[in-house]
Amino acid sequence: MYFAALLARTEDGWEASDTELDDVETLSDLADLAREASPDDDTVLVLIEQEDAWFGVVRIDGEDDPRIYVSDAAAAARSSYGEILLTNELLGREPGDDGADLDSLDLDGTEDGEPADDNDDGGTAAEAVPHSPVGDSEILDDLGVTEKELRALDADDALSSIAEALGASEVLETVR
Repeated sequence: MYFAALLARTEDGWEASDTELDDVETLSDLADLAREASPDDDTVLVLIEQEDAWFGVVRIDGEDDPRIYVSDAAAAARSSYGEILLTNELLGREPGDDGADLDSLDLDGTEDGEPADDNDDGGTAAEAVPHSPVGDSEILDDLGVTEKELRALDADDALSSIAEALGASEVLETVR
């Protein structure tokens, strides 16, 4: 089960809105959606969680590039919403590293469906993603959630804890 919400900082405090991510295919789409929530170029946080598995925070400050934090990259990689956040840059990959090139393939005849003799599965892209947090762990420092506090959050109550620290727990609960 997924939950996603936008928290936009305004002169009057935080405003929350439930958001549907079905039409969001890229990080750029997500950033555009967040910017629409704040016509004054204020800070907007996109909070995403998959129940008991992982959570992510995307911070948009005006036209600046989005800042991203994901609590468990490997868990998020198995999620369609998580894949939006796990950019090559965030994972420390060069653009185009997501597929093997022909020079590195082991073409030993087993590619035609014959079983391989050894148990080497060659690794998958998901295995290359760490079972740990990735991204900007200082993303919420100036808003009252330190790096240490962010890393210590459990996926099952992280968004509520973040909202509480921001003074936005009531507005978040109204869209939950």
